[in-house]
Amino acid sequence: MTDTTPREYGVTPTEVMASMAGIDFLRAMFAGRLPAPPIMQNIEPFDYSAEPGVVSFYSTPGFRHYNPIGSVHGGYAATLLDSAMGLAVHSMLPVGSGYTTLEFKISFIRGMTKDTGVVKSEGRTLSVGRRAATAEARITDAKGRLLAHATTTCLVFEIPGPPAKGM
Repeated sequence: MTDTTPREYGVTPTEVMASMAGIDFLRAMFAGRLPAPPIMQNIEPFDYSAEPGVVSFYSTPGFRHYNPIGSVHGGYAATLLDSAMGLAVHSMLPVGSGYTTLEFKISFIRGMTKDTGVVKSEGRTLSVGRRAATAEARITDAKGRLLAHATTTCLVFEIPGPPAKGM
């Protein structure tokens, strides 16, 4: 489970994202045809998988993710979970739609350290409507043990097109 593909980080222009179905956008991003969002530099995910309603990827917590008490900061898990849930929602959106997280709840089950090894983050949609979507995500270690889980509610919206000429 390694990914040696050099990653380009950046923000895809809104009009490019809006011109693609969510699943196509994710697959293009995961394949490196579109840049990965800069936040991913912090977690360095690899081995992505995207199917409608289900997204998974792997990451390795390290010493650089530590908090003052000597374990991996909860923000690392929060980033993994929020990303997995949001991407799962994005995978279900039609052309011209976007989303944003309204809220999420995390439960930390087991702590992570630099010795935890590779962890898998998997997000799944629960419901995707025209205005709201819900999803859940789990982080598990190589032995399949649950480390953290979360749920989210996302706002789904239409991405406005360019203004009409003469307006």
